[in-house]
Amino acid sequence: MFKQSLIASALISIIGAAPAYAAQLTGKVVDANNQPLSNATIHLHGKSKSIKSDKFGQFTIDLDADSQLHISKPNYLDHRINVTEEQGFVRVELTPTSVESIVVYSSALHKNSMEMTSPVSVLSGDELKNRAKPTLGETLKGQPGINASYFGPVSSSPIIRGLDGPRVKITQNGLDSSDASRVGPDHANTNDSLAAQQIEVLRGPATLLYGSGAIGGVVNVVDNRIPTDVIDSLQGAADYSHDTNSNTNTFAVLLESGFDGFNFHFDGVKRKGGDYETPNFALPHDEHEEHEHEHEGEDHAHEAEEHETEYANRVDNTFIDSEQFNLGTSYVGDHLTVGFSYGRVDTDYGIPAHSHIGHDHDHGHEEEGHDHEEESVFARVKQDRWQGLVNYAVHSDWLESVGLRVGYTDYEHAEIEDGSIGTVFENDTTELRLTAEHRLGEWHGTVGYHFSDSDYAANGAEAFTPSTNTKTHALYILEERRFGDFTLELGARIEDYQLSSKGNQLEAYEEDHDHEGEHDHDHGHDHGGNLDNGFISYDLEMTNLSLSIGGVYDFAEGQNVAVSLSRSERAPLTAELLSNGIHIATSTYELGLGYELEGDHLHFEPQDIEQETSNNLDISVRKFSGDFGYTVNFFYNDIENFYYQALTDYIYSPEHGLEVADHEHEGAVPVFKFESSDAKLYGLEFDAHYKLSNFARVKVFGDSLTAKLDNDEYLPRIPSNKLGLDYEHSYENLTANFTVTHYFKQDNIASYESETKGYTLVDMSFNYDFEFMGSDMVGYVNLDNLTDELGFVHSSFIKEQAPLPGRNIKLGIRGYF
Repeated sequence: MFKQSLIASALISIIGAAPAYAAQLTGKVVDANNQPLSNATIHLHGKSKSIKSDKFGQFTIDLDADSQLHISKPNYLDHRINVTEEQGFVRVELTPTSVESIVVYSSALHKNSMEMTSPVSVLSGDELKNRAKPTLGETLKGQPGINASYFGPVSSSPIIRGLDGPRVKITQNGLDSSDASRVGPDHANTNDSLAAQQIEVLRGPATLLYGSGAIGGVVNVVDNRIPTDVIDSLQGAADYSHDTNSNTNTFAVLLESGFDGFNFHFDGVKRKGGDYETPNFALPHDEHEEHEHEHEGEDHAHEAEEHETEYANRVDNTFIDSEQFNLGTSYVGDHLTVGFSYGRVDTDYGIPAHSHIGHDHDHGHEEEGHDHEEESVFARVKQDRWQGLVNYAVHSDWLESVGLRVGYTDYEHAEIEDGSIGTVFENDTTELRLTAEHRLGEWHGTVGYHFSDSDYAANGAEAFTPSTNTKTHALYILEERRFGDFTLELGARIEDYQLSSKGNQLEAYEEDHDHEGEHDHDHGHDHGGNLDNGFISYDLEMTNLSLSIGGVYDFAEGQNVAVSLSRSERAPLTAELLSNGIHIATSTYELGLGYELEGDHLHFEPQDIEQETSNNLDISVRKFSGDFGYTVNFFYNDIENFYYQALTDYIYSPEHGLEVADHEHEGAVPVFKFESSDAKLYGLEFDAHYKLSNFARVKVFGDSLTAKLDNDEYLPRIPSNKLGLDYEHSYENLTANFTVTHYFKQDNIASYESETKGYTLVDMSFNYDFEFMGSDMVGYVNLDNLTDELGFVHSSFIKEQAPLPGRNIKLGIRGYF
C-alpha cells in the first residue's frame, strides 16, 4: 500500500505541474519543390498524440511549452525543429530518400531507420500486406540478415544473423508475444502480419530495452489495437486473397472510428488452407525400418538395400485453419492518453514430419474439409491477450512524458493426436513497462522499469521440459546527445532473473532421496540413479548486465556511418537448462545444461552454469539521398559460454532408456545435450538501390554469415548465404516487381549435419490501383517460385521432409475507405 500511495502521489504531483493553457502552432509541410505533403506525421516530443498534415500540407498543434517538433513521412528524411510558444507558424521542408526511411517505434527515442546506431529494417504499408504470410518467419525471410526456422510454412520463426529461439525476442507493440514459439520449432508464433501496420527487425543485441531474451535481436509487430492518434471519422480496409498452391483463402478486415478524442479499433483475420505442394522430392529413408530389416536376417537386409526411393510432391499435414481478432479503445487528449485492448487467437495447424518414438501413427489427414478428428497430429493454439496503455505528457522543463504499458497473455498449445489431446503447453505471462522520457540540458533519453512474470507448464507424454516460473525485474536507461554532425548514444540495463522449476520427482529418484530436489544454482549435487525422462525441481537466480555505446556520424548530406559496441548477458531458459525428455518434433532426446552423462548414469550437476555473454561490434554505412542509395552492415559477435546442442554418444529408446550408442534398437533416437562454449559469429548484410528513372528502380541485396565454436567446428543449422536482385517498374496505376534470390550451397556444417544444395527462387508481383464507388482499391497478383524450384532450408530441423513450396499464384484485392 505504501508503494501504491507513493506512485499515486508522484502522478498527482506530475499532473498538477502541467501547464493550464496552450498556444496554437500552425505549419505547412512541403517537398523540395514547395509542393504540399499530405499525411506527414507531426509529433511534439513528450506527447503520445500525433497529428497528420492535410492535403494542403497544413497542420495545427497545441503548444504549451518550448519543445521540439518531429515531422516524419515514409521515404522522406525526418525533420526536427525547436519551437516556442510565441512562434505561431513554421514551414517544414522534407527531403526524399533513396532508401526507405520510416520511424521505428521500438527505438524508444523516435528514431527513423536511417538514424539508429544499430541496424534495423521495417516492412510497412502495401509492401507488408503483399508479402504477408501465415508466419513472421516466412514474411521476413527475404530481408538481408533474416531467415526462417521453417517447420513448414505455418510454423516458421525469424532467424536473425543465425540466432533464433531464446535469443530473438518477438514483441507486439513493445510487449512480449508470450507464446511457446521459443520452446520448439514446431510451435508457431501468434502474431499475424496482416493485422500489423509495420514490422520492425532490430538486428544485433536489443537487450537494453527488451531484456536478455533479445541478445540476438528483436522483431516488433506494430499495430493500432490501442489507437494513439485521434480518429475523427469511420475508416478501414478489407482484404481477400487466394493461394493456389495450398488452396488457402485469407480474409482480413480493419475498422476504426472516433469522436471527440475517443477512439475504437477492430481488426480480424481468417485463414484456411490445405497441405502445400512441392516439386518432386525424395522421401528420406526410414532408419527405423532399416534397423528392423537388419535384425530380421540377411534376406531382409538385402531388400532394404534395394528398396526403391519414394518420391512425393506434397508435404502432408501442413494445413492451417486460423481466426484472430483484436478489439481496442482509447482516449487521446492533449496530455493524457489511455487505452485498453483485447485480442483472441484460435488456430489449428498441421505439424509435418511428426513421429512418435516406438509407435506407429498415420500422419495423413482428409484434404477436403480438414476433419481434425481423423488427422494424426495437429496443433490447436488458443491465446487471449489483454493490453493497457497510459501516457501522460508532463511537458515540464526536464520531464517530457511518463508512460505505462501493461499486458497479460493466456496461451495454450495443445497437440491433438488421432482426435485426442496429447501434450498441452501453457504460458501465462504478465508484463509491465514503465518509462519516463526526459531532456536534461543537451541530453535526451528515457529511463524505465521492466517487469515480466511467466508461468510455463507442459503436461503430457511429449513434455521434455518442466513447468517453470520465470520472473525478471529490470532497470534501464538510454541517453543521446548531439555534437554537431555526431550523435552519441549510451545505454545500460540491469536485470534480476529468477527461474523456479517444478520437478515431477521420478519414483527411482524418490526411493534414493528423502528430500525435495530444490537447490540453489551455486550448489551442485550428484543425484545419480535413473533420472531419464523426468525433471528435478530447481531454482536459479542471476543478475544480467547489458551496456552499450554507439554513435552516428553524418559525414555528408544524406550519408552517415553508425558504430555500436555492446556487451550483453543472458541466463539460460528452461529448455536449455532443464530439458530431459523426448522432443518429438526434432526426433531427439534433449538434455539440459544441468545434466551430466557418465557411463549408464545421469547426474544433475548445475553448479558450473555461467551466463552467456556476448560482446558485439556493429558498423553500418548508409547513403539515403539521390538516385543511388545503400545500407551495408558489418557485424562481429564474440560470445562467451554460448549455449548450443551437442550430439552425444548416447541413444534413447522407450524400452531401454538412455544408453551408450553401441546397440541398435527400434525407435531409438540420438541424445543431444546442451553445452556451453565460446563462439564467434560474423558477417555482413547489404541492400543497394538505384533509381533508373521516375518509373523504375533496381535493388541488389544479400548477406553472408560465419558461425563457429572456438574449436573451429561450425554451429548447426546456420542459414545459407543469399544474394538477390529486385526490379520494380511503375506505369500510371500499375506496379510490377521482379525478384530473383539465390540461396548458396551450405557446406559449413556441424559434424552430424548433411550439406544443403543451393537453389534460386524467382518471384513476380503486380499491383493495380483503382477507384471503385469512391473507395481506393488495389488488385494484386503474386507469382511465387515461378520456376517451380526445389529448395531445402538448411536452418530447418525437418529440411529433408519439408522442402519449400512449389509454384504458387496468389490473387488478391484490397479496399480502403
